[in-house]
Amino acid sequence: MSRELIAHNKPVFDQLHPGIYGAAVGLIAWFALMAWVLFDRSSDVSLSLMFVTVLFVVAIALPWTLSLVWRKFQMPYEGHPKPASFRDWTEGDLAVWDARLRARDAAIDVLLPLVAVSLGLTAIGVVFVIVRAFAA
Repeated sequence: MSRELIAHNKPVFDQLHPGIYGAAVGLIAWFALMAWVLFDRSSDVSLSLMFVTVLFVVAIALPWTLSLVWRKFQMPYEGHPKPASFRDWTEGDLAVWDARLRARDAAIDVLLPLVAVSLGLTAIGVVFVIVRAFAA
């Protein structure tokens, strides 16, 4: 641990790394897949699962489409000249409003709720399948 109050020469980023977005999409896809695999046992549930899946597809497709439009109409002087590697990104800071967060902590803050919900649904679904197997 350094004795300096301010770490010098640490890069400051204003956006999340694309790998964080990829992990978030993967966790949402895992949630939807496990919902279909573990809870689709009757025709009553299929309609609800379809609506949840459509909601997730829209929640992923809308920001992705907006990012494509933003990238297309970006001014030449905006943005970073070359994207940073994930390791370099996690060693830097992330500018959030008027403060700075360690990029590693920001990634955890973004992904932790998605991990908890995805793995929680998977655990509940596995328990549900086991209890149903022993009840029959």
